[in-house]
Amino acid sequence: MNRAPALSTSMVAALLAVLGGVLVPHLAHLPLWVTAGVVAAGLLRWRIARKGSGLPPRWLLAGLTLGVTAGIWAAFGTLADLSAGVALLAAMGGLKLLELRRRRDALVLIYLGFFLVGAQFLFSQAPWTGAYLLGAVWALTALLVAAGRDAEEESPWAHAGLAGRLVAQAVPVAAVLFLFFPRLDGPLLGLPEEGSAVTGLDDRLAPGAVSRLSRSDAVAFRATFADAPPPPGQRYWRGPVLAAYDGREWRPAEAAEEPPELGGEEGAELDYRILLEPHSRRWLFALDLPVRDGGDARRDGDAVLRTEDPVREVIRYRMRSRLHAGLGEELEGAVRDRHLRLPEEAHPRARELAKEWEAEAADAEEVLQRALGYLRRQDFAYTLKPPDYGENWVDRFLFEERSGFCGHYAGALAFLMRAAGVPARVVTGYLGGEPNPAGDYLIVRQSDAHAWTEVWLPEEGWVRVDPTGAVAPDRAEEGLGESVPEEDPVPSMARSEGSWLRDVRFRIDALETAWNRWVLGYDAQVQRDVLGSVGLGDWPRMVAGLAAGLALAGGLVAGLVLWRGRTRRDPAVAAFARLERKLARAGVRRGRAEGPAAFGERAAAALPDQAEAVRRAVSAYIRLRYTPEGPEGGLRELRRRVAEVRGPWKRQAAGRDTSGP
Repeated sequence: MNRAPALSTSMVAALLAVLGGVLVPHLAHLPLWVTAGVVAAGLLRWRIARKGSGLPPRWLLAGLTLGVTAGIWAAFGTLADLSAGVALLAAMGGLKLLELRRRRDALVLIYLGFFLVGAQFLFSQAPWTGAYLLGAVWALTALLVAAGRDAEEESPWAHAGLAGRLVAQAVPVAAVLFLFFPRLDGPLLGLPEEGSAVTGLDDRLAPGAVSRLSRSDAVAFRATFADAPPPPGQRYWRGPVLAAYDGREWRPAEAAEEPPELGGEEGAELDYRILLEPHSRRWLFALDLPVRDGGDARRDGDAVLRTEDPVREVIRYRMRSRLHAGLGEELEGAVRDRHLRLPEEAHPRARELAKEWEAEAADAEEVLQRALGYLRRQDFAYTLKPPDYGENWVDRFLFEERSGFCGHYAGALAFLMRAAGVPARVVTGYLGGEPNPAGDYLIVRQSDAHAWTEVWLPEEGWVRVDPTGAVAPDRAEEGLGESVPEEDPVPSMARSEGSWLRDVRFRIDALETAWNRWVLGYDAQVQRDVLGSVGLGDWPRMVAGLAAGLALAGGLVAGLVLWRGRTRRDPAVAAFARLERKLARAGVRRGRAEGPAAFGERAAAALPDQAEAVRRAVSAYIRLRYTPEGPEGGLRELRRRVAEVRGPWKRQAAGRDTSGP
């Protein structure tokens, strides 16, 4: 039996380079020891290729395989998690390098590279990730072509052009499948929550939680309005409602299933669309109070848009909201008790102050105004760097440190209201939204995260009260950067100063938004809307469109391949054709059955001033075409000799047409 030839040094080097490039995006998800081990294996394999020494014995590789598998299990607690699976693939690829001998081993590593390319899309679907990994697919395809050839010493990159054409030919087919292949409702892959956790609002509010989140420039969502967006001070984006308090943190309480009745005027309603980044939570965001359900979400009794599944992919949904509206529900019995409940021993000084207000005030509205007046009169500071208050945080915040962020003010006001017999709760979400000058939408970032209070007042229902406005009135109108001290760690995009880098980031965000809107956001509903606009909205017509599109794309690719095959010419033949055209302009045309030598002699006789140049050009062509391997540099010489053949033709060929036989 013939054994497959050993891999060339150039093939080993190309494999190491391409697989290293494929692993670069995964470095953020790999344990440091796995990365170090893969790098060490690659360096060792390169040294073996250069020195020609032997590979490690199989028993050693088997032991390393068991040890690495056990190490990954210990690091992640499982092998089924996404990050653990990628780490295992990377580690096995590194070990496979140490037994890389022949073509079959190279093919295994190339296929592993394709798997790692696909796995990266489970971590990031950004447009630049797609561009980078498309380049990785091109390089892996070049290696795949090289591994199927018999030329041992040929550079793998000699097939880069062919690989590029193969990838390009797949693009029309991929585009048709993307547009027409019926989409399923919901994500295609169900991933464990641990593998998809991202930064965002939580459904628990402890002192300092929002201030930590507000140091991030990451985009939470983008909003596009049918008409002009509301003023900055009215851009309250509603998220989780927190009605349970244990003395340290606020948490959601049980809410009614039916959405509440909204107050306000119907004319104050706004229509808009949200493009929401994944946040792995079961809620969506809406401006102020949502009038209707949005996407797959349903409004609960607290007017929060709840989803059945965590949001683990970019989604977009239409929404309508009513501004300046209260929740006009009746508050009785157990529901009222739930919004008054406090831990018995929590924050005694704050409780005592609230009882004084309750005794002196005529109604709940006056209690609220006394609380807001207290925040205005005292020397409170609004900062991203509040102290660590510990367990009795409300008393220390109100009477000692007087320094905090929005969560401190919202939580403290809700406690004071409840202690004074006024139902209250905390709402978390976002405040603000910056227009992107490179697009027609608002960008809401994690740095816009905010918390405020809702207070129940007779005759009005639940009313939004933002205690931050009592100590930092610029927060709602001017944004975070203008409302905290200069030395606070505010993200760069939260400061209003203009710069070229800021403009570049806006343009990049516009590109990413278009990608999210039309690629990542191309879900089942969007597909039905887009195809429905051309009469292909139902499944039978969608499948018919898919078949027609595939036939068209296949015909286009086949036509281009056939056209290229017919028009592709040997470079020596193309150079000699240029010589023929030059001589034809002088009246000397080659006959159908005339060989190059006979044609050259006839042309030299007809054009005596160019005779030597013509003979040299024809001689160079014959040597290049009809010797077994052709002289080194023969094509360059042929082109140079053809260029030497030049006029003046008119004087020599006047009145003469010397056509060949």
